[in-house]
Amino acid sequence: MGQAIGDVLLKVDNISLSFGGVKALTNISLDVRAHEILSIIGPNGAGKSSMLNVINGVYHPQQGSITYKGKTRALMRPHEAARQGIARTFQNIALFKGMSVLDNIMTGRNLKMRSSFLSQALYWGSAQREEIAHRLKVEEIIDFLEIQPIRKTPVGRLPYGLQKRVELGRALAAEPEMLLLDEPMAGMNVEEKQDMCRFILDVNDEFGTTIVLIEHDMGVVMDISHRVVVLDYGKKIGDGPPDKVRNDPAVIAAYLGTTH
Repeated sequence: MGQAIGDVLLKVDNISLSFGGVKALTNISLDVRAHEILSIIGPNGAGKSSMLNVINGVYHPQQGSITYKGKTRALMRPHEAARQGIARTFQNIALFKGMSVLDNIMTGRNLKMRSSFLSQALYWGSAQREEIAHRLKVEEIIDFLEIQPIRKTPVGRLPYGLQKRVELGRALAAEPEMLLLDEPMAGMNVEEKQDMCRFILDVNDEFGTTIVLIEHDMGVVMDISHRVVVLDYGKKIGDGPPDKVRNDPAVIAAYLGTTH
């Protein structure tokens, strides 16, 4: 499955995060290896989205450190994460509903644009050449995600499953080294989930993208993950290959509820 797993790309050491007196994360340590699909699971309120928010700098932990590509820091800032190749999708779709599919995905190229604001406004010279190159890249993503027939359709008119696919496309437009997916299959029917699983596996395999995934569907998690981390009440209670995690008594008691 996917490209060969490489060295540690991201290391999280003893991260603790509190909001007032409420502890969201307590002494969490984990690592993510290059080209890996790592799923983070756990009951609602376990701290899964908080962990993603720490990784890409939306939340700043009170304790611990993050090492990404060998550089250690107490916290990451969102613009630093984006510039260093970390892209993110969100639990709640955050697309521009009045804009077309193509234009929404084009916004994911923002950090790749080098032309000055003036040349972009006048649309001449290097800005024109640059936009043509960016549009070609976006068209490649549209082909990859099999959404050619809706490329000019306003996103707000699309069914939920296709909007999720467009959001994945926008994240891919940034050509990320690491992709954080926050419940990419929430609210989808079985067919839509199968499609999204296929695209996630293809992104990992063809682009070599490292993926950190939050998902509630255990069938999906066990099928596509190289490794699974389990959180419960902000603490890590499991970490390992899917089969090991599936049969861990602590995980069964906290989340899965059954050995079947």
